[in-house]
Amino acid sequence: MARYTGPKHKLARREGVNILDKTSASLQRRLNVPPGIHGAKRKRKLSEYGHQLREKQKLKATYGLMEKQLNRLVKYVQKKKGDTGEMLISFLETRLDNIVYRLGFAKTRFQARQFVSHGHVLVNGKKVNIPSFYVGENDVVSISPKLLENVSIKKLLEEKKEVLPFLQKKAFVGKLKRMPKREDLEVPFNTQLIIEYYSR
Repeated sequence: MARYTGPKHKLARREGVNILDKTSASLQRRLNVPPGIHGAKRKRKLSEYGHQLREKQKLKATYGLMEKQLNRLVKYVQKKKGDTGEMLISFLETRLDNIVYRLGFAKTRFQARQFVSHGHVLVNGKKVNIPSFYVGENDVVSISPKLLENVSIKKLLEEKKEVLPFLQKKAFVGKLKRMPKREDLEVPFNTQLIIEYYSR
């Protein structure tokens, strides 16, 4: 599956929002400066389409999706009954790489994706190496014993980090208690504008 392999800070600077949840001082200092040699000169008023496009790009960069994946997901949720924006967030949040990140098993979504791809993550006791795998209600997500041998990873996992209301965590094991809702988390993008973008 294709994935973005370029500079990560560039993504956050392009959107002007810390979509990577990174705490580095260099990123915080340059967040309001667009990337590129003429970045600071390029600011201009966005059209309605421009706003929709930027929100879509924020979502893609936040969850590490490619255009084809997001397009397919939006078309799928549009066919289902209910709040399309909430369902979109729900599906994004229950991707395996995102669950690993939300449980605090990885520092970033990029690292979580790598752990999954390398076969270090188990779902209900079975190895799953597909980052886009959707975790269902009451599914148990855990880290492989081999990864726990890594001292830095073990130290990270021992850090006490609060998990979101729809998740449950104990030591190196996590569980999806229920499907995520919009009020459970803050997202740096407007789902309504993204739905409008794909409804053109």
